[in-house]
Amino acid sequence: MTRTSMETGRMTLLAVHGIQGTSAAWSSVAQACATQAHFICPNLRGRVDALRGQGPQDYRLEAFSGDLAQIARQLEGPFILAGWSMGVSVTLEYLRRNAGPQPCALILLSGTPRPGLAPWFSERGDRLLTEIAAREKRLKLAMAADHQAVAWTWEGLQNVDHSASLADIQLPTLIIHGDADPDSPLEHARWLSEGIPNAELHVIAGAGHSLLTENTAEVAQHIHAFIAKLHHIQERP
Repeated sequence: MTRTSMETGRMTLLAVHGIQGTSAAWSSVAQACATQAHFICPNLRGRVDALRGQGPQDYRLEAFSGDLAQIARQLEGPFILAGWSMGVSVTLEYLRRNAGPQPCALILLSGTPRPGLAPWFSERGDRLLTEIAAREKRLKLAMAADHQAVAWTWEGLQNVDHSASLADIQLPTLIIHGDADPDSPLEHARWLSEGIPNAELHVIAGAGHSLLTENTAEVAQHIHAFIAKLHHIQERP
C-alpha cells in the first residue's frame, strides 16, 4: 500500500468508488489534482483483485467500512476521505462506526444518505443483472465491478439511512453534485449539506452522475480550492 509523503506538502486522499466502479473511477481527477493531492484508490471487495464475497452478507456497508479501516491504518499523517456515489455511503458508514483512523476532512460526490431511495436499480433476480449491465454502459465505466457483487451490494443498501448520524460529523466537508443527476437527484445532496454542520455544497450545472469523468476540470477546481482552504486553516496560529 502506498503511503503519504508528507515532505511533498500534498494532501492524501483516500478515495472510494461507486457501486459499479473500481479504483479506475478516480483516475482522471487524481491526475488533475496531482500537484496538490496524493490519491489512494482501493478496490472494494468484489471488484478486480479484491476479496470476493460468497453472498449478500459479505457486501454490506459494515464490511466495506471495515476493509477501508484496514487501508486507513497503513497511512501516515492526516488524510481526506472521499467518496463518489456509493462511496459516499461507505464513507458515512466508516464515520458512523468509528471504524478506523479519522480523516481531517470529507469530499462527497454524487451521493446520498439514503441509497435505498436512489433510483440506481429497480429490478430483481436475472432482470437486475441485465439492468446492472445496462447501467454500466450508460455510465461509461472503463472498468466495472462483477455484476453479481453489484447485485448483492444493492440488496444490502435498501434499508441504509445515515440521516440521523450526519449531525455528528464535525469535519470540513465538500459536497459536489450535478443538478441533472438521474441516479442521485439533487435533493439527495441537499439532505447531506443540510445535515452535516460544516458542509459546503457546490452544484455543477447540467452535470449528471459521472462527475469524475465528465466534469473532471470542475471537480478538480473545487477540490483544489478546498485543499487550499484546509492548508490555510492548519497554518493558523
